[in-house]
Amino acid sequence: MTTSPPLRHDTVTMTCPVCGQPFTPNGRRQFCSDACKAVAYRRRHNTQPASVVVPPGLPRRPITVYECATCGVRALGQQRCEDCHTFMTRIGYGGLCPSCSEPIALNDLLDNEVTPPT
Repeated sequence: MTTSPPLRHDTVTMTCPVCGQPFTPNGRRQFCSDACKAVAYRRRHNTQPASVVVPPGLPRRPITVYECATCGVRALGQQRCEDCHTFMTRIGYGGLCPSCSEPIALNDLLDNEVTPPT
């Protein structure tokens, strides 16, 4: 009579796939403890997508050119006219002119409406 090899090697040490600790399996056991078994179950059945972190938006007021309807003065980033003490109308996005340091809107340079990327 010949002896056949055992179907399972219960005396062989295995490594737990969750915590990495060695353990001796008993029967069909794949994890070292019930806690690791629960962690593996939660990992397999987790349906929540990873949270997406959106960077904060840039403030647009500092790059907006305003013009006073009463006196015609333009200002960059200020909504209230210093001369008339009234609120000014938004002209569009822009900055200071490199040659004269006066506020200038991109609409004036490009002859069309400029919208920032979303």
